Amino acid sequence: MEKEIIPINDLAYQHNLLLNEMLPLVEQVITSGRYVLGENVEKLEREIAKLCGVKYGVGVNSGTDALTLSLHALNIGRGDEVITSPFSFVASAESVIIVGARPIFADIDPLTFNISPDEIGKRISRRTKAIMPVHLFGQACDMGRITQLGKANSLLIIEDSAQAIAASHNGQPVCSFGDVGCLSFYPTKNLGAMGDGGMVLTSNEELYQRLRLMRCHGGKDYTFNFLGTNSRLDELQAAVLLVKLRYLEKWTEERRKNARFYKELLSDVEEITLPYEAQDNHHVYHQFTIRAKERDELRRYLLSEGIQTMVYYPCPLHLQPAFSYLGYKEGDFPQAEKAAKEVISLPVYPGLKEEQILRVANAIRRFYKRREI
Repeated sequence: MEKEIIPINDLAYQHNLLLNEMLPLVEQVITSGRYVLGENVEKLEREIAKLCGVKYGVGVNSGTDALTLSLHALNIGRGDEVITSPFSFVASAESVIIVGARPIFADIDPLTFNISPDEIGKRISRRTKAIMPVHLFGQACDMGRITQLGKANSLLIIEDSAQAIAASHNGQPVCSFGDVGCLSFYPTKNLGAMGDGGMVLTSNEELYQRLRLMRCHGGKDYTFNFLGTNSRLDELQAAVLLVKLRYLEKWTEERRKNARFYKELLSDVEEITLPYEAQDNHHVYHQFTIRAKERDELRRYLLSEGIQTMVYYPCPLHLQPAFSYLGYKEGDFPQAEKAAKEVISLPVYPGLKEEQILRVANAIRRFYKRREI
């Protein structure tokens, strides 16, 4: 009998659960005749801003645009350097290059996978304009130390919070530490749309007004004092996100519960290292990412058992062909390089059943020749 597939994520389950709530709102949008930057977007901006502990939200069409527009709005460009992580999705460094600045990588903390404040400090130069910490896999960076570095060196801070909505550090939400915080609503995110979407969060009113213009080509009423781009969140996505936002707290706790169960089941498997949650952090487990010996062989075995996994990320950014002109080489960021060879993400999504988690854990135990539970 063919094994039931345990997917890395199950978006259909989530959407089918909420279909009766989403369809009336979608119908309202269709009949309203207003499809871009309407009342649903405005309401979503207010509610996400409140969740993140800031004054303003600006809905845009992707997390990448949220980063790029933030850099533009903060006047970061040619001749400037932005310190960020080499162990992240390409959009983090890509956005820096898009605005004409130069990404300067700093190695990661091997426990959290997040950028190391100590390594940031070593790379600050007279050209440094900003720090872009990436809250990877759902865990906040050490924002206490990073904001101290920012203040001491008069640097701007752009939080890449694409994977970490509702995460916090010392009780303070991500997106509220820096000059701006950036979210992605890509479908697989903890709060995901049914298409692309993103948002910039800030408490700076001047920056807020500038960002609102920038997402609409930089102007209003056909007057353009500067140039922006076309990056507007649409009403249909905002309507879907408003429904799903009601469940975010519940889904986050489900992710945390699933993570606790994995840790309980796998705590004695010496060949893997389980995710570390810093004592002062509230981890939202966008991914449940372990380090594993014989990682690639383990992945193949799990797939043969009907269990999907992912590797985020198999090659750190400084070794990607697109960034070769920056002059980095293998060995420059050993912690990021080591992580790229060892990490594997297991299914952790809301709706994952305990028996499925047990099946994943037992498959890992079998691979490493441990007694099944």
